Amino acid sequence: MSALPENAVAQVKAWLLGLQQQIVDGLEQEDGGRFIRDEWQRPDGEGLAGGGIVRLLSEGEVFEQAGVNFSHVQGASMPVSATAHRPELAGRAFQALGVSLVIHPRNPYVPTSHANVRFFIAEKAGEAPIWWFGGGFDLTPYYPFHGDVVEWHRMASKACAPFGEEVYPKYKAWCDEYFYLKHRQETRGIGGLFFDDLNEGGFERCFGLTRSVGEAYLPAYQTIVNRRKATPYGERERDFQLYRRGRYVEFNLVFDRGTLFGLQSGGRTESILMSLPPLVKWRYNWSPEPGTPEATLYDHYLRPRDWLAE
Repeated sequence: MSALPENAVAQVKAWLLGLQQQIVDGLEQEDGGRFIRDEWQRPDGEGLAGGGIVRLLSEGEVFEQAGVNFSHVQGASMPVSATAHRPELAGRAFQALGVSLVIHPRNPYVPTSHANVRFFIAEKAGEAPIWWFGGGFDLTPYYPFHGDVVEWHRMASKACAPFGEEVYPKYKAWCDEYFYLKHRQETRGIGGLFFDDLNEGGFERCFGLTRSVGEAYLPAYQTIVNRRKATPYGERERDFQLYRRGRYVEFNLVFDRGTLFGLQSGGRTESILMSLPPLVKWRYNWSPEPGTPEATLYDHYLRPRDWLAE
C-alpha cells in the first residue's frame, strides 16, 4: 500500500463537492427546474458520525426524479458489507466519502443513468492506513438507440485512455459483471464502467483516474438527454418504462454493495433509498411480444457486448 498524503481526505472532499455542483448545474440546464438542497448531519453515537448534502429535483419537465448526493461518514468499525469483502479491515476505524447519483427521466426514450465516485480510508493505531477509490457509471435504456450506446462507451473509453489501454476493457467487463441480475439472467442495462479497491500506482494516479471517470459522466449523459428528451411517446412506452424500472429496484435492494454499505454503516436512509424511482410497476411472468420495439431491448441489449467494435 503506497503512502497517502496528509491532506488526502481534504483533497478528495473538495473535488467531490465541486463535482456534485457541476452535475447539478448541467442537469438543471437540461430540465429548466431547480434542485433543492438538503444538508444533513448524523447525531454522534454508536461510534458513527458524519453527514452529507442531498441535491434533489422532483417532478421536473425532463427528470421525474434526479438525485445527486454527497456524503462523508466516519465510524469506529467497518460494517459487515465491507469486511466480508475485505476481512483485513475488521477492527479499523473508517471514513467514506462519495458522490452518488441516479437520474430517472420522464420520457421513456431517455435512459435512466447512475454514477458514483468514492474514497475509503480505514485506519488503526500503529499501522499504515488502508485506502482505495471506487466508482463508475452505467446506462439503463428502455428504448435503446445504437448510436447512443456506442457513444456512451466511447466516452467511457476516452476517460480511461490516459491511464492505460487495459483500463477500459477491464472496467467495462467489471461493470457488465457487477450490474447483472442473476435471478433474471440479464444485465441491468448496457453498462459503462465499474471499479473498486483502486490503489495501484499511488494516490495521485488513482485520484486522477477517479476524477477522469467522474467528470466524464455529465457530458456523456447530457448529450443523450438533449438528443432524446423531446421524442414523442405514448401510454405504451410509459407503461414499459415503469415495468422496466422494477429491475432497477430489484438490483438496488438485492445486490448493490453501496446500498448495503450505506444502510449497515448507519447512513441516512432517505438519502440512500433516493435512488429508487418514484413510480414503478411489476407484472407476473410478463415478456414482450417478438418483433416489437420492447423486444429489441431484451434481444439485443441486455447482455454484454463489445460496443466499441460495432
